[in-house]
Amino acid sequence: MSRILSQRDLEFLLYEWLDVETLTELPRFTEHSRETFDAFLEVSARIAEREFANHNRENDLHEPTFDGERVTVIPEVKAALKAFSDTGLLAGALDEEVGGLQLPQVVLRACFAWFQAANIATSAYPMLTMGNVNLLLAYAKEEHVKAFARPMIEGRFTGTMCLSEPQAGSSLADVTTRAVPVGDGVYRLTGSKMWISAGDHELSETIVHLVLARVAGAPAGVKGLSLFIVPKHLLGPDGAPAERNDVVLAGLNHKMGFRGTTNAVLSFGDGTHTPLGAPGAVGYLVGEDGSGLTYMFHMMNEARIGVGAGAVALGYTGYLHALAYARERQQGRPAADRNPSAPPVPIIRHPDVRRMLLASKTYVEGGMALILYAAKLLDDDSPDAPQLLDVLTPIVKAWPSQWCLKADDYAIQVHGGYGYTREYPVEQFYRDNRLNPIHEGTDGIQALDLLGRKVTMNGGAGLALLLRTIGTTIAGAPPELSGMAGALEAACARLAEVTRRLWASGDPDKALANATAYLDAAGHIVIAWMWLEQAIAAAGKEGAFYDGKRLAARYFFDHELPRIGPWLDLLASGDTLLADLDDEVL
Repeated sequence: MSRILSQRDLEFLLYEWLDVETLTELPRFTEHSRETFDAFLEVSARIAEREFANHNRENDLHEPTFDGERVTVIPEVKAALKAFSDTGLLAGALDEEVGGLQLPQVVLRACFAWFQAANIATSAYPMLTMGNVNLLLAYAKEEHVKAFARPMIEGRFTGTMCLSEPQAGSSLADVTTRAVPVGDGVYRLTGSKMWISAGDHELSETIVHLVLARVAGAPAGVKGLSLFIVPKHLLGPDGAPAERNDVVLAGLNHKMGFRGTTNAVLSFGDGTHTPLGAPGAVGYLVGEDGSGLTYMFHMMNEARIGVGAGAVALGYTGYLHALAYARERQQGRPAADRNPSAPPVPIIRHPDVRRMLLASKTYVEGGMALILYAAKLLDDDSPDAPQLLDVLTPIVKAWPSQWCLKADDYAIQVHGGYGYTREYPVEQFYRDNRLNPIHEGTDGIQALDLLGRKVTMNGGAGLALLLRTIGTTIAGAPPELSGMAGALEAACARLAEVTRRLWASGDPDKALANATAYLDAAGHIVIAWMWLEQAIAAAGKEGAFYDGKRLAARYFFDHELPRIGPWLDLLASGDTLLADLDDEVL
């Protein structure tokens, strides 16, 4: 049995619950079948095992280095990226006319989960590249699609997103990178970007940076931002990389985890290079001036789902390692049998170990269900799907980042002292996963997005749609699941009532004072919904696998869903301690 992911669980989620075979009835997917889906899932699992998992530890122990001129990455990374590119999954969900396979997003997400679980650091390179390509296909000129997107689809170029700056962090309104037009949609950029994942390396022919910058004379704030393609190399007449652009690596950030992905401080236009004989990094405007953040959200939202998926994948592999260890490790005796001459039992027999394993199972299998459900919304041609995905996206990013990280925390605890050593991989899973509550918008930012925007948009239509959708599941629950259905119905009603109360005054400072508690509560309600859905799909089916699903659903409703009570009580109280306190007392 694989300790990377559970093939059986993916089969259940895809085919017995989400029924992805029905997608082949849609015109876009008629060339596919369960056989093609299974083939891509099988090759993903195989390559993840052979080409990604094989250097996960080396990636961590021998992180990228920078000698002042060149970045060095262990050679296994380039070999893995070549193997990934050869699968065709870089273009998995793209249109056939651009070389894509037109796979459903839900199948592609399940495939990519294997790579994220096997080696999150190496998988970051193709994840960012795919997001870069999707943005360019949506908004760039055809000449730029041909020059930059198609080589990324072919695996020759890689891509990044460049938003944050040293002085601004997540506050994109404070971006100061400047762009000066020089004619024909060409600009010269100057400034600095920080925390740029995959920002510099020699794993591809060149790197295509998507850079947020402010055109000279543009208004302050996010409305003054535009988006630019800034390649590491300018392209020659044949489309191949040629002269170096004025994009320079100023240094690498040294991270707690996720070490195998280069994380760069980039300097644009510092004069190290003079492309085309003039200072400043050459950039090409994407779409319209002043719409940069709108375009960048196309990639950011995709990345947020990818971050949530990565958190699930890391939590999942941590859980599987802990489960295997608990079955093998013998220590102690049952409370009812204190005979010191009796042989020790596997630690999985101890209730507290079972608690941690069962909690972890609910986090990672519930999180995987949420990730795949969100991905299927991208395949859904119904008019409600985009709005439902909008509401769910902050939860998709943030809930797994918190609770699947907890699964890795429990994995260390199950291993005991061994878990806190470098001889076992679970400590690395935790360190790698600890990044996910931070990047692509911290969990606090996701909370503000959920409560401040998503549940209130269009007069509350987003939240109403989510609650109606959950209500459909509740209405379809069989009698034996009526207790769970009733508990979820009550939780949804309480969430709706608390939301109305929070916004009754129209004061955003008061409404958002405890936004994180709102995200916690809404996230647990959504995962309870995912578990009710899975329990319905498992109803009437026999075998240990289905018994495990029923047990996990019961645990989540009995032990986890009640957590929302104090969170919602705090919100309903109107407490504004965090908004009002004097920071001098901290």
